[in-house]
Amino acid sequence: MSGSSPDDKSTPPKAPPAPKAAPTKAAPTAQAQPVPKAAPPKAAPAAQAQPVPKAAPPKAAPTAQAQPAPKAAAPAQKPAQASGQKPPAGKPGAKAAGGTTPKLSVSGKPVRVIAVSSGKGGVGKSNITLGLAIALAGLGRKVLLWDADLGLANTDVLLGIRTKATIHDWLKGEKSLSEIIVKGPKGINILPAASGILELNEIGESQKARLIAEFEQWQDELDFLLIDTAAGIGPNVIFFNLVAQEHLIILNNEPTSITDAYALIKALNTKHRQSGFYLLPNMVSGPKDARAVFELMSNVAGQYLGQVSLDLAGYVPYDEAVPASVRRQQPFYILYPDSEASLRIADLARYLIGREPPAFGVGGLVLFLNRLVSMERAVD
Repeated sequence: MSGSSPDDKSTPPKAPPAPKAAPTKAAPTAQAQPVPKAAPPKAAPAAQAQPVPKAAPPKAAPTAQAQPAPKAAAPAQKPAQASGQKPPAGKPGAKAAGGTTPKLSVSGKPVRVIAVSSGKGGVGKSNITLGLAIALAGLGRKVLLWDADLGLANTDVLLGIRTKATIHDWLKGEKSLSEIIVKGPKGINILPAASGILELNEIGESQKARLIAEFEQWQDELDFLLIDTAAGIGPNVIFFNLVAQEHLIILNNEPTSITDAYALIKALNTKHRQSGFYLLPNMVSGPKDARAVFELMSNVAGQYLGQVSLDLAGYVPYDEAVPASVRRQQPFYILYPDSEASLRIADLARYLIGREPPAFGVGGLVLFLNRLVSMERAVD
């Protein structure tokens, strides 16, 4: 088990100190134990917004490749690359010869596909994901944020918009992805979720073929695909983490948050052989508090798990700017750009850009889609 961090290397405390100010009440339990108990986030009603008009297939735009950070350990999972045929031109619902689902071609530039998850709800995961998407866009990267909480959509609420179409309309064949995707701050693209729809890993063969054909139009127009999963360790959370290539786990210094984050990592590591994880302590008092959370997780994982690599990707302190922006339904990264939370999100964006992604041989979006359409329903 290995771990690395972007800040000090002093001997950490055995347990994390309590934050100076916390938006939620700390759970009465003491030491973190690997017992998964997640509380799903609640969504609030939102206002109306217009979807992005259907666009012609975008042209490839070369972007600079991120340079690897010195002496940083990359996630260790190395799944095999899938390959196959593209669907026939002009027939997005068609199958390849032999009745199998066509797969995305291996041409195009690499795309970083990162699943952002948390074992426990209420730790600020969706706020972090939205802020990260905007920060990456501000650094010249093209981003698609997929709100993958298929039961409780959050991103549209944080932005104060109401989308006319969601992934549910695409699943019913009533809208294309281009008609669903909406523009957000700094030009980020957002694929909205919907409430109470079937699990994405239950989609049929014709839907899989449509997904491949439509995502091909975005392959050369993206640098990052951020997947904001639901909280907990349910089937859809596991599913999206298995089809992503990188994993960012959000947690805070509450015992319940640490316990549930560990439970998620344990499920992905022991049952599905995922071994590389970025950790981002949120709503902590400072870098020492973040380091203590990381060291606790690292020590427990090293003792009870097999091959696993945990990396401290940074931290975000508790900042009144965040709840204030939520009440105003605007991203804190836009509303309060000089706040401590925004500055640390900018650090996170630079950290990820500087990381060398797992070596999969081709663009991450290719592997993501090929794994997505071939993933079996049973992922628990």
